[in-house]
Parts: sequence; structure tokens; C-alpha cells
Amino acid sequence: MTVSRASIGAVAALVLLGGSACSSAASETVTDTSPRPGQLLSARPVTDGPALPSAARTEVITYASQDGNGDPVVVSGTVAIPRTPAPDGGYPVISWAHGTTGVADTCAPSADFAGGPAHSYLSGVNTSLDDWVAKGYAVVSTDYQGLGTPGIHPYINGDTEANAVVDIVRAARDVDPAVGSTWFVIGHSQGGQAALFTAAQAGERAPELDLGGAVAIAPGNGLDQTPNYFRSGVPGIEAAEAFLPLILLGAQAADPTIDPSALLTEQAQPLLTAARTGCIDDIRKVPPVPAGQVFRPDADLGPLTEYLGRQEPSRVHVQVPTLVAQSSGDLVVSKPSTDLMVKTLQDNGNELTYRTYEGADHRGTIGASQQDAQDFVAGILAR
Repeated sequence: MTVSRASIGAVAALVLLGGSACSSAASETVTDTSPRPGQLLSARPVTDGPALPSAARTEVITYASQDGNGDPVVVSGTVAIPRTPAPDGGYPVISWAHGTTGVADTCAPSADFAGGPAHSYLSGVNTSLDDWVAKGYAVVSTDYQGLGTPGIHPYINGDTEANAVVDIVRAARDVDPAVGSTWFVIGHSQGGQAALFTAAQAGERAPELDLGGAVAIAPGNGLDQTPNYFRSGVPGIEAAEAFLPLILLGAQAADPTIDPSALLTEQAQPLLTAARTGCIDDIRKVPPVPAGQVFRPDADLGPLTEYLGRQEPSRVHVQVPTLVAQSSGDLVVSKPSTDLMVKTLQDNGNELTYRTYEGADHRGTIGASQQDAQDFVAGILAR
């Protein structure tokens, strides 16, 4: 599909104006003319990088979505169309919510290339996604707000993630009319948390679509405990140290009163420096800081902890069948933590299917759970 350059520029300008309007009158004026959430802004074909080999074509797109305040934003992502003929009702859709790559624009999955800064993770992800498109699913993958588009990425902000995950399905239906309205959200790590928020919010956000189910693979959880874990030096927390500056910068993007530099010791400042321009593998190259020496002794962690509590997936109420997948060998998202999250969700009335795997590490859980995820989705479609 081709979208005119003039149309793209005009719509994108409206989105950006909407995000910066200050007066109520200006906000009302912009809202009346802003693009609808999920409106396709641009599309271009790609044959390398994020392209899925088994797809008839993959397109990098931009589309309209909303931030946590409901203001319009531009988000990028990819849409992969199967080679097989579309069934009645159109291709079922997998909306993939990616795991942690970083908060810098260079970490956007749609900008990936061989040897790229996030390729060690994304290459494995694309193997999984290619299997889905080969089986006849349209596969869409959002970059999330602020990754590859204007603004800062509000890392692990559940509402903005869910908005982006839902709205790219809407946009994909403008890329190709054979894309159907039945869809599933599948996510890993950060994206697993996003999948749970999506499972709770998508029905209300996009009633014209039919979310069939959700799969959360090694979902980020226990988020509000993170500051205290680092401050108290909980054994094993060092494995998550590369994620901490992303959590802090993401929190600041959503709540500017949270100042990461004021919270960290001088010894830990290089983590922030690396996170502002590099991706997760770059942050891991920073010399480790002993957990008890990460936060300043006088740092007020209350606002950060409160904010992270609102991003905690154990507090959502899913509205669709949901599968949670977790491996015992995961040192980033631990099985005991996910066990507790699942129990909390179930105690709160959520109906979940929980599958566990022996030995696989954090990234390896994607492959370990692939067959269960495909059986789960196929079972719902067969009803």
C-alpha cells in the first residue's frame, strides 16, 4: 500500500501538535482534527532487517496512537502478510509485543539489521514470528511509543504499551484488506507485561476488533519491588542491573518529576549514560555496581515505587483466555516471581493457563513455549 507523502506529513504534524498543545482550546481544536488511533500514516516495504522470510511482504509503518494521557503520538512498527490465501474473514493476526531492547531510537525493532545493536535478541524473535506467518497468520509488531519516533520511550508503561499493541492491528487492516479482525497478543518480557495489560484493556479500546486471547512469555513483574531489591542487595538482583536504567528513564518519560540522576550514586551514573544512547547489550557492558550501592542513601524512592506499582501486571483483570509461560532457568524474570504473579491473578478471579519449562533461559523461553502458544491460539480459533 502507498500513502501519499503530503498526507503523511499533514497527519504526522497533527499528531505532534496534539501532543504539545497547552491550552484547553488548542487541545479541543487539535483533538477534532487529530488522526484516529490506529490510523495508518506511512508504509514502505522492506526486504531485509525486520522482514520475515516466509512472508509475502513485510512493511515498516507508522501509525497514530495515544500516550498515557490520551494525547496523540506517532508509533512505528512492522506488518508481515502471509503467502497463503486469506481464509474467510481474513488473516488472523498475531500482535507481537517485544521484550526489552532499550529506550534509544536505535533499539527500535523495525530498524533492526544484521549486526545491529539489538539484533542478538531480535534475530531470535524473528525466527519465532516467521513460524507464525508461515502458518498463515498476519504478524504485526509495534516498536512502542518513543522507539524510533519522536519522544522518549516510557519503558514498561502498561497503558501506552497496550495502546500501541492494539492500534497497530487497526493500522495493519489499512495496509492490506485481507487482514482480519480476529487477533491475539503475544509478548515476551517487557512485552509479556504489555500482553497482560492488553488482555485487560483491548476490548474497551477497540470493540470493532475481536481479541481472541493473550500469551505472556516470561512477563516482567514484581516491578514495584525493584527499588527495594536493589537498595537491600537481594541476592541475584545483579542479573537485572542492565534493566534498571531503562526502568528509571521510562518512569521519567511518563512522570517528569522522577529524576533518575538524582536517585543513583555517582558509581551508577554510567548505567544511565549507556541507556540513553545504547541498547540492552550495550548497557550490560557497563562494569557492574554492587546492588546496595546503586541508589543514593538519601534517595526518595517513594514516587518511583508508586509509579511502578501502577505498571504491575498482577493487578490487571484479563478479559480473554490467557496463557502465561515461564522457564525455571530464567535469571531475569524468575520463576518464583511469576509463580506469585499467576497466583495473585488467579486469586483475583483471572482465568489463566500456566505452562512452565525446565532449563530454558530468559530469551530461550520464547522457543520453549512456541508450540504451546500455537496450540493455545489454534484451539481458540477452532471454537
